[in-house]
Amino acid sequence: MANATIVGPIVAAATRMTTQLIRDLESTRDETLSYFSLDQRDLAQTYAPGKWSVRFLLHHITDSETVFYDRIARVLSEPRQVLWFYDQDAWSQGLDYSARPLDITRRMYESIRNAIIYYAGLHYEKNGHLEFVHSVTGVRTLADEFEKIAAHNEHHLEQIRLALRAGDKHE
Repeated sequence: MANATIVGPIVAAATRMTTQLIRDLESTRDETLSYFSLDQRDLAQTYAPGKWSVRFLLHHITDSETVFYDRIARVLSEPRQVLWFYDQDAWSQGLDYSARPLDITRRMYESIRNAIIYYAGLHYEKNGHLEFVHSVTGVRTLADEFEKIAAHNEHHLEQIRLALRAGDKHE
């Protein structure tokens, strides 16, 4: 499992809201990491016809984490700037999700998620009020972004769970 000691001292000093956010980030991290070791058959499963496979979802979750981390860094360093949305379909094609090794993606995800957890512990409440302007959704706060990360990951974990249950029914 991932290195939980990274945020140990931070969690001890955090308030209940921060502690719950960190628990959510850690639990979604741990579950996500477990799916990287699925066999090829399970990685190819989809939760509905025409939807992304588990493999593509893992790549997408990871690339989203890189975008989220970049937003966090920018908001902490230069608040109030305009940050652009990213086109997930363009990324899946441009970064060739069908060929990208899952081992690389797994290491990216774990490292970036640990950094996000670290900064959530430090800044969720203290600097959660800092704002940025999302190019599509408008003004958002750093706290909004931290909460979105956990919710986004959980949303895609539900899709992975559905895909794996659907695959079990076809056996």
